[in-house]
Amino acid sequence: MHRVGSAGNNANAARPRKERRLTYVLRDSNDAKHCSGINCLILPGVEGGGDGGQHLFSGSRDGTLKRWELSNESAVCGATFESHVDWVNDVVVASNDTLVSCSSDTTLKTWRAYANDGECTRTFRQHSDYVTSLASAHQSNIIASGGLGCEVFIWDLEAAMVPLARASNEAADESKYDGFPSGLSVSTDRSSTANSNINAPGATLPNSYVPIPAKGHKESVYALAMNDTGTVLVSGGTEKAVRVWDPRSGAKQMKLKGHTDNVRALLLDPTGRFCLSGSSDSIIRLWDLGQQRCIHSYAVHTDSVWTLASTPSFSHVYSGGKDLSVYVTDLATRESTLLCTEKQPVLRLALQGDEWLWVTTTDSALNKWPSREQASLKAFQRASSFVAGSLPFTRARACMDGSAPVPLYIHPASTIPGTAGIVRHSILNDRRHVLTKDAIGNVKLWEITRGTVITDFGKVSFEDKEKELFEMVSVPAWFTMDTRLGSISVHLDTPQCFSAEMYAADLHVPGASEELKLNIGQETLRGLMASWMARRRQRTSIISATANRDVESGVGEHRSDHRPPTDDSHDDVINIHQPSVLPAFEFSNSSPPSIITEGSQGGPWRKKASELDGSEDEKELPWWVIDCVLHNRLPPRENAKCSFFLQPCEGTSLQILTQGKLSAPRILRMHKVANYVLEKLVPDRPLEDSASEGVSTAGQQGSQQAVGNSYGSHRPGSRVWQPVKPVVEVLCNNQVLPPEMSLATVRAYIWKKPEDLYLHYRIAPSQ
Repeated sequence: MHRVGSAGNNANAARPRKERRLTYVLRDSNDAKHCSGINCLILPGVEGGGDGGQHLFSGSRDGTLKRWELSNESAVCGATFESHVDWVNDVVVASNDTLVSCSSDTTLKTWRAYANDGECTRTFRQHSDYVTSLASAHQSNIIASGGLGCEVFIWDLEAAMVPLARASNEAADESKYDGFPSGLSVSTDRSSTANSNINAPGATLPNSYVPIPAKGHKESVYALAMNDTGTVLVSGGTEKAVRVWDPRSGAKQMKLKGHTDNVRALLLDPTGRFCLSGSSDSIIRLWDLGQQRCIHSYAVHTDSVWTLASTPSFSHVYSGGKDLSVYVTDLATRESTLLCTEKQPVLRLALQGDEWLWVTTTDSALNKWPSREQASLKAFQRASSFVAGSLPFTRARACMDGSAPVPLYIHPASTIPGTAGIVRHSILNDRRHVLTKDAIGNVKLWEITRGTVITDFGKVSFEDKEKELFEMVSVPAWFTMDTRLGSISVHLDTPQCFSAEMYAADLHVPGASEELKLNIGQETLRGLMASWMARRRQRTSIISATANRDVESGVGEHRSDHRPPTDDSHDDVINIHQPSVLPAFEFSNSSPPSIITEGSQGGPWRKKASELDGSEDEKELPWWVIDCVLHNRLPPRENAKCSFFLQPCEGTSLQILTQGKLSAPRILRMHKVANYVLEKLVPDRPLEDSASEGVSTAGQQGSQQAVGNSYGSHRPGSRVWQPVKPVVEVLCNNQVLPPEMSLATVRAYIWKKPEDLYLHYRIAPSQ
């Protein structure tokens, strides 16, 4: 402990700028399942490229896309596409087998749809807000994207996806230009050419291509649709109208009014003449674009319509939404039949041929139902159909009359199961454990410094378990977290993430002294980046060995006094014998966490921690992460110590040991304070191990172990005192403090005041 000086500390007078964050996402199961609601679904036909109906693509609120290999009896996850850092909202497949996705992270990303590596090939950062919808022309590479930024862009993928070699040349040609052209910002993924620095996860390349904007939207866009030839584009959103565009020029053609609430779903027939729209006003409308008017309204649902799918002939429409129901409606006769009822709101529908209908909901599973053509006459007779009215009150009145239709099917033909997403969490006081509850009620205890589930309590009361696990301990909030992706996302910001420490002995580190403290944030980062560190050292060793051979052979002698041609390589060699990852911070190899972060170039990216190849540097990773794990350097920390006054209890004859305020680490325990008091009271006691982390008055360099303290460790050969109860007690607010309680805990749970902490000491009463 050190006396607090009166002079102010001006070292942090200037507030540092906000540094880039590192987030890691934890899963307690493999990646073969989604763990949150599935926002989008597509079964590309032959015109969309690939094997058509043999593959199903899904995009989820967990931030990933998956390709499912379909067979008559099962569906197997063939690939996971992971790069988005927020919800995936829509997906399409272009005619050249390019998978295109959009996300709430404001980006569009392209992927090789039928490759097994699941690697992102390009990232487009044109939108200013969430990108909610995509539309594609199956007979060309034209796609459209719309989002909450009141923007619609029309893309020619062939022109936008410049070959990497050409993009590299353009980057070199424009290296003298300070900044990038005002237009498209493109990121290319490192997997495309492993040895090229421009393909790092966050690298940004200049590109002269600019998408065509469809100007005129004044509000958010929720839905888009395009005909097969790419000659008609329709959009809808919070404007409550359907807008029609020429995607070849972005020119406005018409605006169709009629809905009284947000337009959430749109379909165009292959010719582009007829348009179907579904709205939050619960009505489905059929528009004749040639006549520029609504020709039919269908009051089928009792709540918002969120998704539509039609037969190839555009004779029937399947619809689903907030009321959990999926209806099939004959557009000519207006006859509607309740096909099935889901347990959660319906987000997306996709037809597989004329036999099956895939349905996704806010749950993480995909259900496969027989379509209308699969239904037998007897099944249709059993299910009650109705003629859809044209006004919403007619449908509502039918429900009030008790004439709700009977579903055609009760159970899906098959299901691709998902993992229940986490819907509730509580960070425990030790700041290493988190209690979670998932969508089906299972309560689990996580150790986030290892990314693993310690205990699965099953379906128990979350509140009761939270009270049971309560521990009176105060640890700084070194991380924040959320469960937006259906899983645990732990956010680390500097310098806050380095604010918590704990004793190595509490982590059961073999051979650790009682005084050794570990920084929780630093050790967690070492565990997260263990694979990156190992591969970086391998790369450094190879480069260094090659450089040495070149020097010995006389090649490259002109640069023998300089560092090898790779960033930070000299420091890597110096720190090649970094401390190994402690068991308490080892992350799983079977279900590794995903890293979400960004460097000095490009934007945020996401990748499995085990897939980092060691070539990532400050262009892709925050500099403070590299400083921590590679160079063992931590930023200056604030509030690392706790100040207090130490005085004898009233009514005792004990001397006053110090007149001023003392300062000590927040994790200092009360038995250390007792040691300090005892050393002052009994100065001639035998010397043992040092008492505790500088518990001293101003100018004192060391101290001695407390007599009779059973908490200390002894060196071989030292005089061993018999372990007896401490003869000195430390009190706060007239309450005797447990020996293992820390200063921070005393302030938080015993003192409970913003004023300076006061501790008192006395000789323990005889037993």
